[in-house]
Amino acid sequence: MRWLLLGDPRGDRGSYQQWQEDNIAPQVVFEVLSPGNTIPEMSRKLLFYERYGVQEYYIYDPDGKSLDGYIRGEQNLLESIVDIQGWESPCLGIRFEMTESGLVIFRPDGEPFFSPVALYEQSRQVQQRAEEAQQRAEEERQRAIAAQAQADRLASRLRELGIDPEQV
Repeated sequence: MRWLLLGDPRGDRGSYQQWQEDNIAPQVVFEVLSPGNTIPEMSRKLLFYERYGVQEYYIYDPDGKSLDGYIRGEQNLLESIVDIQGWESPCLGIRFEMTESGLVIFRPDGEPFFSPVALYEQSRQVQQRAEEAQQRAEEERQRAIAAQAQADRLASRLRELGIDPEQV
């Protein structure tokens, strides 16, 4: 489960303890189901979030490739979002799309968030490019050392022949 407290500068905390947060409920909660989650457990969580003021509540089942969402309605209850496909979160401005491969979430600018796998791959590629650049820099350094050694040998030979290399 992930939660979000909008406008809170304190950042990420290991768990959300509402009584330590000035009794402010998180505005948005995301639940990602695991095989051990049960329907009664999720029903209790929905009631809990409804009672404690959560504005938006989303439940994603990666195995079943389904997304359910709830939003606080006019009666101050969490009401089911009937058509979640293309739904835009009022609090976050992000948009949800269910595809054959699963959930895709789009940032407010319309670009998709990277999946953890894509982020890992991107990080790996950046690291690989950095290592390659470092290797090229080391090769250039070695070439510069070799070129300086060659220049020093030539200058020494010129001196042996009675020629000042600085005058050539």
